[in-house]
Amino acid sequence: MLNLLLARHGQSEWNAAGRWQGQADPPLSDLGLSQAQAAAQQAGTFDAIFASDLVRALHTATIISTAIGIGPVIIDPRLKERDAGEYSGLTRDEIEAQFPGALAEGRWPAGWEPDNVLLTRVSAALDAILDHAGGVGDILAVAHGGVIYTLESHHGQPHERIGNLGGRWFHHDGSAWHLGERIELAPESVTIDHEDMV
Repeated sequence: MLNLLLARHGQSEWNAAGRWQGQADPPLSDLGLSQAQAAAQQAGTFDAIFASDLVRALHTATIISTAIGIGPVIIDPRLKERDAGEYSGLTRDEIEAQFPGALAEGRWPAGWEPDNVLLTRVSAALDAILDHAGGVGDILAVAHGGVIYTLESHHGQPHERIGNLGGRWFHHDGSAWHLGERIELAPESVTIDHEDMV
């Protein structure tokens, strides 16, 4: 059995400012650094740690890796956040001003990465993790909210926002991936964003 904890990164500077990120690459905020350090104290032990190549995820993973003595972090760009297209860098108010009614109507801008494209690349990353682990063990992968939401939706879960350093367990029994429970790795410093993509 492979047990994979897919965790969201610590708070970034754009999370703190309420800006949608997508594949933009702002650094962790001071709170995000503290969240990563707190998560390292609760993470337990893993056989390997993977991360998106975006700095907010990679820095979070590196802090945890250093603290628990497991590394180096294995970078997989396929774990990066959904491309938010023209929404990247904008607040909700700015999106509403530039694209009136779009958020309420579920209309996505030019450059937006569709669910099926995101699911295909993230599923390939999970398969690579499975191969790396030989199908057994405990793995941590630090990624992004949109990645977790898309996998949860694929497994039939309704949408529910996840805070920074929240995570979801996925288990592979040798034949298929199965959804496990959600957990909080830094419960005393969790921040829930106002928007799913920030």
